[in-house]
Amino acid sequence: MEPGGQRQQQQRRLRGPRQEAAEYYRGHRVPERMEEALNALFPQRPADLYGELANYFSKFSKASVICKLIGRKVLDGVGQPTLEVEIYCTVKNCEKRICSTVMSSHSQILENASPETTEADEKERNDSVNIAVEWVNESLNRMLRDLKPTDQCTVDKMLGEYFTKKVKENKEIQKQEEEEEAAILALTSCTPSATVLPGKKKAAKPGKKVAVAERTIPPAEPVESVLCGSLAIGGTSLAIAKAGATISRIPLYLHIALLKRDQDSPKEITLPLPMVTLLNCEKISPAKLKLVKEVMLIPPVQLSLKQGIERVLDIQKEMRRLLEPPGKAPSPQLADSKKGRAHNTGKKALPRALKRISHLGCLITGCDNLEQPLLLMQTACNNIGLELGTDMYLAINCAAHELMDYVKGKYEILTGTFKSPDEMVDMYVELINKFPSIIALIDPLRKEDRQQWNNICCALGSKCYLIAEDAATYISKLKIDQNINIPTCSGVVLKYINQTKVSDLIEVTGLLDGQRHITILGSPDGESSDDSLADLAVGLGARFVKLGGLSRGERVTKYNRLLAIEEELAKNRTLREANLEFTAFTEESLPEKQLSDVLPPPKQDLLPPQCSQPALQVHSLPAQLPEHSTLT
Repeated sequence: MEPGGQRQQQQRRLRGPRQEAAEYYRGHRVPERMEEALNALFPQRPADLYGELANYFSKFSKASVICKLIGRKVLDGVGQPTLEVEIYCTVKNCEKRICSTVMSSHSQILENASPETTEADEKERNDSVNIAVEWVNESLNRMLRDLKPTDQCTVDKMLGEYFTKKVKENKEIQKQEEEEEAAILALTSCTPSATVLPGKKKAAKPGKKVAVAERTIPPAEPVESVLCGSLAIGGTSLAIAKAGATISRIPLYLHIALLKRDQDSPKEITLPLPMVTLLNCEKISPAKLKLVKEVMLIPPVQLSLKQGIERVLDIQKEMRRLLEPPGKAPSPQLADSKKGRAHNTGKKALPRALKRISHLGCLITGCDNLEQPLLLMQTACNNIGLELGTDMYLAINCAAHELMDYVKGKYEILTGTFKSPDEMVDMYVELINKFPSIIALIDPLRKEDRQQWNNICCALGSKCYLIAEDAATYISKLKIDQNINIPTCSGVVLKYINQTKVSDLIEVTGLLDGQRHITILGSPDGESSDDSLADLAVGLGARFVKLGGLSRGERVTKYNRLLAIEEELAKNRTLREANLEFTAFTEESLPEKQLSDVLPPPKQDLLPPQCSQPALQVHSLPAQLPEHSTLT
């Protein structure tokens, strides 16, 4: 045999299945044994065999695990520092960046704040973000390594234990500092004059006017302190949820829905109705209105989200025209009312807008009385052929907790105009009767005025949502403290800030659903450009979402995400139409029920067994099935 023939024969003997498969991919004929193997694995072999082979063998690869967390300081929508968390996972033995999330700033933007207050807030925020970055890059990075990003419960439990440990350490440090200060004070207070001064201050306190007011109205609850670095807990939990959705190759809203329903896939999903802020009536001069912080529009449920946003934009365009300086816009004429709408008395001109946009993403304007912004909305709708109460609804964020004068013990709704809590209830009843298109009042009273909350719910609960926002700022406190001072209300606004974890949101919304409260997911003042809030609202089944106005990128990006989700659900035929249903409260209060009377027995590690009160009591719901009025 020739040397060349011997070499070819030897190469054929050494040729293995791998080379035979390569010949197949290059278009050569496959030997019979290779063809049989491929037919056994893939009876109906597709054209893209590469992809099918990869999918087949990926089943035998190790599950993806967290390999690295990176925290960094970034800026939020108002230029303040906040936290970004990046998640890296080991996927098929390779390190890969999966996702990142940017937290919203927890601090409120105060109107007309003093320079000293602003400087102190900025320093506190900066310190908190720096500590949060340190937590993520060091402790949390080591603690969560090699965990599965799909195991949200385990991750959140570890995050909660870490935060509890930090809180305990912080209390010990504070206690030690207080003891040192007390020791120094004891050494320095040697003279009689030094010891008399503290006594004089204590004796002077009962004589102050504030003490007189505290005997007539419930005092404000102390503001819960925020532990520096707490952003790391919420940011990491949300980043893990996004990573879990990415690894599972499903949208974040579906991942959240599966977590809430214990992996039971929902057949239909309802989009939350948007509360779109059109006017921010902040205090701009001593003679301007204080009571109305936001005026919002709510599209009717029969419209799609896309149609509702388009209608809101039409109203906003007309409203801007009406707010032009005098001489440029015609005097609006209000049409006669069909459903009890107010008439323009002509006593007050429409307010003039300022040439700037609020951090809420809407136009800032001043108002001289409560009816002025409502008449403006009514006029704008009439001019484009829409009717308030049918084609569009109103909601008002009153933020009444910001108006209390503790010296007089009354709310200062206008400079020099004061009303007691009972008078506030009467004012709201008169307002809703005059403007029935208002279907939601947010924070109409302080959370401490519990009796007045009962009264306003009995008077207006069957035709208007009475929402608590200030009372529900700290989700973790709602979950842990079963006797939390939440007034009787229709629902609460939840915000994803600080040490809030995804598991906390799931648990609290489950409690709210079981007690017939509605859930509103809201965005804080210092909002970021991360659009995860839209997915959270959809996955948790929130009734409303409060995102601000249709300006500023950090606001609009969430509306755009909701529109994309709506399109996806409609394409998959899993979109269910929303509904508006009011609960009729009665004056006869229910006896205090155990949580087990409202919900199935909770897990022992979620609700402490010694707590006998549910997190949110509905004291004024009737004992029988409540009457409902449906708004379509």
